Amino acid sequence: MVSLPLFLKTDKMKIIQKTGIGITVCTIAALMACNSTKNAATNGQSYVLNGAADSACYAIGISYGNGLKEQMKVFPGGGVNLDALAEGFLKAIRSDSLALLLTPEEAQAYIQAYIMGIQVKEAMAEKEKGEQFLAANKTQEGVITTESGLQYKIIKQGEGEIPTAEDQVKVHYTGKLLDGTTFDSSVQRGEPAVFGVKQVIPGWTEVLQLMPVGSKYEVWIPSELGYGTQGAGQMIKPNNVLNFEVELLEIVK
Repeated sequence: MVSLPLFLKTDKMKIIQKTGIGITVCTIAALMACNSTKNAATNGQSYVLNGAADSACYAIGISYGNGLKEQMKVFPGGGVNLDALAEGFLKAIRSDSLALLLTPEEAQAYIQAYIMGIQVKEAMAEKEKGEQFLAANKTQEGVITTESGLQYKIIKQGEGEIPTAEDQVKVHYTGKLLDGTTFDSSVQRGEPAVFGVKQVIPGWTEVLQLMPVGSKYEVWIPSELGYGTQGAGQMIKPNNVLNFEVELLEIVK
């Protein structure tokens, strides 16, 4: 969204900003210059804009519509019923409270309950998928499963010192989801990471204390040893099993 230049901000412009509508000075000037009547039929539309105020309102509708369209692409639980959305919007904006099927308070509570229900359902599905993967993966050749449920496979076994929980380490790593999507990689950044063994998720803390310096392991971290039911960022969802390739470069003294 385009912001107005600082030196052009006035009290009236602040009102526009508070509504969340970023309209450039050029756009405002164009709207002010509109003829008293603008017929959209020339563009294959039948709606008639009667003056600058109508044009501004129409522009606001386009702005909000485009923004909402992007949000609806990630609407949880399936497709969007645009008729229901438009009906609720128009009734609310016209203050037609008697025709509303929900009060504003009920609507807000329903949105929260709906989203939470979808999130719980998705988290349960991820949990089940992760458990099925780990059950199959532990039978693969070379995969070792620890008492905590952590799984790892030795790609290269180093001969150096093994870090303790109190140490700092330098590592290269690539983190992926089970579908192969990379969500983080020091290798791609071209710079190793340095951190305390206790400053990371439990699965990392555990596996680092199994690795001699110079080792490279592939690791599968159950969600309870990773980011749990909260997830992390946009890519790691609740209950995701995480797959890492970890190379322990050195213990930082």
